[in-house]
Amino acid sequence: MTTAKLFAAGLMLLGIAGCTSVAGPPPGTVEYAAATVSRAYDCGLRVDRGRIIARLDRQDRQRFIEANAGYAVKSYKAPHRCDTAERERVQGEIGALARR
Repeated sequence: MTTAKLFAAGLMLLGIAGCTSVAGPPPGTVEYAAATVSRAYDCGLRVDRGRIIARLDRQDRQRFIEANAGYAVKSYKAPHRCDTAERERVQGEIGALARR
């Protein structure tokens, strides 16, 4: 292959990687907790949302509620299914959030 073709192929791969990467909130943030709660609902898991909110710092509670509402709307419009591995992962994360 010529240098130009290799360069073009590299650019295409970068473009594809950019399209398939999932940008979400970073772990440990209030927004991540809200996304996890939303995903738990998608997976059909029981969530003690009140307990999770109660364990957040007072200044973070409103951010959680707003972020969770945003994820709930997105989830309602495009429901997802969970495989067993994802369901177990989300269940573990929800447990950790409730114990924090």
